[in-house]
Amino acid sequence: MRGWGKIMLMTTMLAPGCVGANVERSPRPDARPDARPDTRPETRVSTAPQATSFGAWQSAFRPRARAAGISADVLDRSLRTTAYLPQIIQLDRAQSEFARPIWDYLDGAVSNARIRDGRAALQRHADLLSRIEARYGVAPEIIVAIWGLESGYGANRGSTHTLSALATLAYEGRRAAFFEAQLIAALRIIEGGEVTPDRMIGSWAGAMGHTQFMPESYMAHAVDFTGDGRRNVWSDAPADALASAAAYIAESGWTRGQPWGVEVLLPAGFDKMLSAAPRPVSEWRRLGLTRAAGGTLPDAARARLMFPAGARGPALLAYDNFAALKEYNISDAYVIAVGHLADRLAGAGAFRAGWPRDDRPLSLSERTEVQRRLNALGYDTAGIDGRIGPATMAAVQAFQQSAGLLPDGYVTPEVLERLRRR
Repeated sequence: MRGWGKIMLMTTMLAPGCVGANVERSPRPDARPDARPDTRPETRVSTAPQATSFGAWQSAFRPRARAAGISADVLDRSLRTTAYLPQIIQLDRAQSEFARPIWDYLDGAVSNARIRDGRAALQRHADLLSRIEARYGVAPEIIVAIWGLESGYGANRGSTHTLSALATLAYEGRRAAFFEAQLIAALRIIEGGEVTPDRMIGSWAGAMGHTQFMPESYMAHAVDFTGDGRRNVWSDAPADALASAAAYIAESGWTRGQPWGVEVLLPAGFDKMLSAAPRPVSEWRRLGLTRAAGGTLPDAARARLMFPAGARGPALLAYDNFAALKEYNISDAYVIAVGHLADRLAGAGAFRAGWPRDDRPLSLSERTEVQRRLNALGYDTAGIDGRIGPATMAAVQAFQQSAGLLPDGYVTPEVLERLRRR
C-alpha cells in the first residue's frame, strides 16, 4: 500500500503484502492506522443492528463532509451507492491464535512464482520503468517488487467498493477517526474528477490500485505520470500507479544508487550488542563485517545492523533506504521482503544464512502477556492487544538491552521467560 504511510497492525497473513508474526500488517489489503492499537476487548460482530442504523450514521456524517468542503452533489452521488458491508468488520477483527514468523512470510512474498512474474514485468515495462527511474531515482526492481507484493503485479487489486469499505469501517467505530478521514479524502478524489464512485474499487480496507494507495496517501503522493490530467491508479495500465509509488519513496528520502540493505557475515567473536546503534559503513568494515554474497560493502554515512529473526537468523546491514521504504509500510518484514524480492529480480541469490525455522511462535495470550509485563516494567507497547507492532518491538528491544540480551526486538519464548523472572 502505499499509502498506508505509517499505519500498521500486527496480524496473520491475509495476502502477500500483509505481514504476520513479528511482522506488521500492511495497509494494502488492510488498514494500518497511525493511531495506537485499540485495547478494548473484541466483541462479536452483530451485523443486523448495525445495518439498520447505518443510514443514521450517513446522515450524521453528511454535515461533517460538507464542512470538510465536499459538495452536496458529490455527497448525493457517492452516498447513494454506499452500503454497509458486515464482512469487512469480520476481516478487520480477524486475529489468529498463532502469528506467522518472518520466514513463513518471506516464503510467500518472495516465492519462485513471484520472482518469475516480476522478471517478466520488468521486461514488459522496461521503457516505462526506465522513465520512472530517471524522474524519481528509484530502481525499477524496487518498484516492481512493491507492485508484486501489493497486488501480484496488478492481478489482485481488490474488488470492493472503496466508499462502502471506508464508510463501514468508519461507522463501526473502532478506528472511526482514521477511516472517516480516509472517506473524506476519497470523496475529495471524486470531487476532483479523477474517478467516479462506481469505479473507485480496491481492497476491503480502502486501499486502491496496483500499488494499493489509501485515499489520503493518494492525495499526498499520487502523480499524473502519463500527462492526461488524471492520477489514474485504477486503470489496467500501471503507469500512474508505479510512478506514484516511486514518487512516494523518493519523497521519503530514497538515495539513488544506495542499497536498501545487505546481508552480512560477522567475524568470530563479534559482539552482537554493537547492533544497538547505527554506525558508518567504514566502521562496520573495521569491525570485520563482510558482504555475504562477496564484494565490498557499499559506502554510506551510516547503517544499522539488524537481526530480523534473532541471533540464529541472517544478519542485515540496513542502509538509509531501508528507512525510506518504511515510510511506505512500517513493517520491517515488509521492507525486507521488498528489498529481497528486488535483489532476486536483479539476479541475486537467496539469503545465505538459514532462518530459525524451529523457533516456536508465541500464542496470542503469550504475546499479550509480553506486552502486559513490559508495560508493568515501564516499557510502553502502545496498547495490550497481542499484536507485535513497532511500539512493542521497540519496548522489547529496550528491555533486552537493559537485561544484557541481544537488542533485536525479536519476541520469543525466551524473552517471555526472562520477563516472567522480573
